[in-house]
Amino acid sequence: MTTTETLTGERADLLETLRQHRWFLTFTAQGLTDEQAASSPTASALCIGGLIKHVASVEESWVRFVEQGTSAMKSGEDADYEEHAANFRMAPGETLESIIARYHEVAAYTDKLVETVDLDLSHPLPAAPWFPEGKTWSARRVFVHIVAETSQHAGHADIIRESIDGQKTMG
Repeated sequence: MTTTETLTGERADLLETLRQHRWFLTFTAQGLTDEQAASSPTASALCIGGLIKHVASVEESWVRFVEQGTSAMKSGEDADYEEHAANFRMAPGETLESIIARYHEVAAYTDKLVETVDLDLSHPLPAAPWFPEGKTWSARRVFVHIVAETSQHAGHADIIRESIDGQKTMG
């Protein structure tokens, strides 16, 4: 796609919605120190830096699914649950700046895919207890899922931020 072309319709809607919910998520981190971003001030173990890290990882994984199919997704015996849990935390030495930079890289790659991929391209979902057996998802459905995942975790991050210093994304 050249810079003179303008997206319209479904692709424009998907990109606008993805970008809006990514903004909500990253806005919660604005002005935080690394220590604050790694803190878990609520009853939950979640932290803002970890949520952004997790959403980047999930988005990247689903993009691989769109591009490569079922084999790109870890599931069942292949899943590394420690690695999954670690994606919700900031590791020693990680900075909020580096986590957000990586998220922006993942988002830019996803955006280019939204602009170009056949939205009807479909793959069977991997075997997992949370997916119905024999179900397939199109690229379109994957992008909607990424929006939902981002939105859900932006809400979590907003609650955590409000617990840290009272700042709210909206309201």
